[in-house]
Amino acid sequence: MFIFARSVGSKLSTKANLLAVSQVLLALEGLSSPAATVSASIVNLGYAQYQGSVDTATNITSFLGIRYAAPPVGDLRWAAPQPPPTVSGVQQATTQPNECNQADAGESSTNPLESTSMKKRDVSQSEDCLFLNVYTPGNEVVATPEGGLPVVVWIHGGGYIQGAASLYNGADLIIDSNYGVITVLIQYRLGLFGFLPGEAVKEGGALNAGLLDQNYALQWVQAHISDFGGNPMEVTIWGESAGAGSVLQHIIAHGGNTQPPLFKTAMTSSTFLPSQYNYNDRIPELLYSEVVNGTNCTSSSDTLSCLRAADVDTLQTLNYNINLNGFFGTLVFVPVVDGTFILERPTVTIRKGCLNGNYLLAVTNSHEGNEFVNQSMTLDVADYVKTLFPNFGSTQVAGAVMMYQNYGSNVNQANLVMSESIFICPTHYLLSAFGERAWKGEFALPPGLHGYDVPYYFTSYLNASMYNNSQFITAFSNSFMAMAMSETPDDRYTPGDITPSWRPWKDDLTEMMFNVTSAGVPDVYTFKTDDTLLERCDYWQDVSAYSAQ
Repeated sequence: MFIFARSVGSKLSTKANLLAVSQVLLALEGLSSPAATVSASIVNLGYAQYQGSVDTATNITSFLGIRYAAPPVGDLRWAAPQPPPTVSGVQQATTQPNECNQADAGESSTNPLESTSMKKRDVSQSEDCLFLNVYTPGNEVVATPEGGLPVVVWIHGGGYIQGAASLYNGADLIIDSNYGVITVLIQYRLGLFGFLPGEAVKEGGALNAGLLDQNYALQWVQAHISDFGGNPMEVTIWGESAGAGSVLQHIIAHGGNTQPPLFKTAMTSSTFLPSQYNYNDRIPELLYSEVVNGTNCTSSSDTLSCLRAADVDTLQTLNYNINLNGFFGTLVFVPVVDGTFILERPTVTIRKGCLNGNYLLAVTNSHEGNEFVNQSMTLDVADYVKTLFPNFGSTQVAGAVMMYQNYGSNVNQANLVMSESIFICPTHYLLSAFGERAWKGEFALPPGLHGYDVPYYFTSYLNASMYNNSQFITAFSNSFMAMAMSETPDDRYTPGDITPSWRPWKDDLTEMMFNVTSAGVPDVYTFKTDDTLLERCDYWQDVSAYSAQ
């Protein structure tokens, strides 16, 4: 999820409140290969053969830990992903892969699952982490006569510094779809290892390495998913938070003209668009210098080569500490405008209507920003806005303050600034650009905070303390799977689905609300987007050159 808004020279330098979603998932984590399994058929990918396992209870086959790129170590650290090595024999795809190096998520006082005992992670952190997991319905890999099943590629969130494929069970989405899709969960380099900016990286390596990993994984899907019974022409990419931000990046990649196309449909859950500076702007270069200084590479004539030779533990310590010292609710290592994969600020490309993908389903939560604002904040709103967007001048700050001055306390106003500027309004930019091919939903099930929607489609996470209502879960989860299978969320493929008719957003600015009544009854209905919200989004778009979005 978050931003480099660490104010250089700021009065406030608090511990970052990092990644509410990852905390929720970590608290619930413990997913592993099903106990009742039998061996699956062998899939030959050319460079390697993989044998997965079949969960006999669900009749779903999983292939865990498929290597899709070479280990990004040594000279490949901060380089574009390369083809995986060829290996002989049959590789057992039955255990979760190493996760990419993580930054610490800190503590969250609002975690609804904080009483759940944390389980020790059953996977290791490593630079060698470019793996993906594939889940297929049934106990055999067989293509259907229509050319294969639709494919859902999940890009995990975690603020570009955290997350892993092992946190999610791809079988959940297959069950949500009534066994109508294949799911692929991908990993990508994170934090300092995936998003180191600066001129030196541009000249000697690859900027946005984490995004390039995702792109490479999507190319892998095009090349190999038919081997698992999937249709490469029917690919949906979906992510939550930074995963949804990644989906946005792929929508605008190569100026919105990636060739050949890598997906047909895009789905965003809590679109995340922090400040995305040019790779050699002041703040990215300060960040690069901080990494160089922390590795004693300042005297080197080739600082990037020095960093490539640095001990991974030293880099990981920097990764941890730099993020920890960020401004509350923000993250440091995020995508930049690199001039090759991401050609310009995202809002510029979106405004041009230059987009990869044909269809969009976008869902936001009712209180996206609260997790990322210190609820004991003593800053006034003007100082908060200036700290969040260091390039704002007095005019831009004053305009933002004026918009929210009648919305309660300074904390409430800051919640709205964070929510709308970073999550809600970028979602509406995409909706406007996709036009008649886009649908909008809102998850408002109390408390409606960022990340609280995830267990209602990855249902392995549901527990007794949550709203475990089958009608609500069907209505919510089926909307995403209908989009993946039918290119519209308005397909009621499950009997008893209570969701009313769902029209494209552009028709009359209609959204679908997913909520619950005070009596505990699912409350799913259509409503019109608030005009005053759209006016505030117009403002945020108008100042996007200063917010670096």
